[in-house]
Amino acid sequence: MTDHNLYAVLRAGFPAGLDAVAIETADTPVPLHYTWRDLERASAKLARLLDSLALPPASRIAVHVDKSVEALLLYLAVLRAGHVYLPLNTAYQAAELEYFIANAEPALVVCSPRSLPWLAPLAARLGTPHLLTLGDDRSGSLLERAATMGERHRPVPRAADDLAAIVYTSGTTGRSKGAMLTHGNLVSNAQVLHTAWGWDEHARGADRGDGGDVLIHALPIFHVHGLFVACHGALLSGSRMLWFSKFDAAAVLARLPAATVLMGVPTMYVRLLAEPGLDRAACRRIRLFVSGSAPLLAATFAEWEQRSGQRILERYGMSETVMLSSNPYRPAAARRAGTVGWPLPGTALRVCDERGQPLPAGEVGGVEVRGPSVFKGYWRMPDETAEAFTADGFFRTGDIGRIAADGCLSLVGRSKDLVISGGYNVYPAEVEGYLDALPGVAESAVIGVPHADLGEAVVALVVPRPGAQPDAQALITALKAQIAGFKVPKRVLITDELPRNAMGKVQKNLLREQHRGLLAGG
Repeated sequence: MTDHNLYAVLRAGFPAGLDAVAIETADTPVPLHYTWRDLERASAKLARLLDSLALPPASRIAVHVDKSVEALLLYLAVLRAGHVYLPLNTAYQAAELEYFIANAEPALVVCSPRSLPWLAPLAARLGTPHLLTLGDDRSGSLLERAATMGERHRPVPRAADDLAAIVYTSGTTGRSKGAMLTHGNLVSNAQVLHTAWGWDEHARGADRGDGGDVLIHALPIFHVHGLFVACHGALLSGSRMLWFSKFDAAAVLARLPAATVLMGVPTMYVRLLAEPGLDRAACRRIRLFVSGSAPLLAATFAEWEQRSGQRILERYGMSETVMLSSNPYRPAAARRAGTVGWPLPGTALRVCDERGQPLPAGEVGGVEVRGPSVFKGYWRMPDETAEAFTADGFFRTGDIGRIAADGCLSLVGRSKDLVISGGYNVYPAEVEGYLDALPGVAESAVIGVPHADLGEAVVALVVPRPGAQPDAQALITALKAQIAGFKVPKRVLITDELPRNAMGKVQKNLLREQHRGLLAGG
């Protein structure tokens, strides 16, 4: 059997000189430098710690910690040990964590030390066998216990179809679904992007002494973009990372002259454009700017090209599929504003009507995809999995788009009512469920409206119960204690009724149009 363990594949991309710097922290009081040998040895010690726990094969390891290099090392260790990595957004609150832990039944939960007082009893009540802590300052019981372990560990052989990660993505019904990604899914996508985005060329350049890539990593590592796309790209090509615990426009701008690649969400590019120092000189070494996770406005695309002298490369992917399409790396002039490019090698994309029939070029319909990076299915949700795939094996993405005659894909909308705020997905049904449970609320409707910084901002309209007079700010405060901050509405509007169609469904398109200028100024 060919070994498809993702860690083993990434490890093969490490440079021959293991004492070179692999990761440099860019926003710690004193820069920390991790060599490739550090990555190898530290992930081995963590993997041996996992082995010492005698976990069942392919156990889920749920991780709810702040971004740190050690958190990345834990991810690599989980892959080495043959278990399944389950990243959780650090903004998630207790009610959300309860669902994920109950649904995934992880054998181990790793949390930040500050979360331990409330997460420990929750995990115990749900029967989690093991709980360890990891702080972003290299503190916590995980590292304390790993320090006693040996530095050698043979990665567990994995088949292409074996699970590597489960990424939770909320459904439009409000019920979160765990997208099961295999070692084969992630290996194939990493290898395709390695060539498609020029990582391989620069890795060979480093071997010749011409200098390799340097990636600015300022994304979170609990979702596909930051963890799989950015980290895999750098690791597989033996490229150094400048590691930011969070995005700060001024700090990132200061390090641009030392980097060659930047990956970000549109909000990050908007904030960089607000910095007076963003010019061609600052971007002189950058060979590739990548944007994803949300639509990039054509105006942002144009202004970035004017200020930096370079065109941003937009691409398309999602939790269930990793990357699907991309504008070309070369020639850069072929990158088109407002599009997400062409299918990546090995990936088939099509647009279909409501009956599932493929549409001709230029017509708008539902985007469907088939390829080696498409996920295995939803964790413990066979009915939802079956519904998500067509009879001939295409995954229904839920996005609406059109394919030009030359194969270039443009996304024109999203099915259901997904809101993408600052690069994060917000599913209105989930927020509405929390709102409707608050005192004085009869029903609610959550929508996204244009926002200068975030792209879209969450807004809620609330219908009071008879005789009740809910306070908008009090509702926002209550939500902040229950759900992640990026899901909390920027504004709550009290209204007598919600517009409905003949079938009784709320007409959110009317609400979006009515309130589109509400937060236009940011």
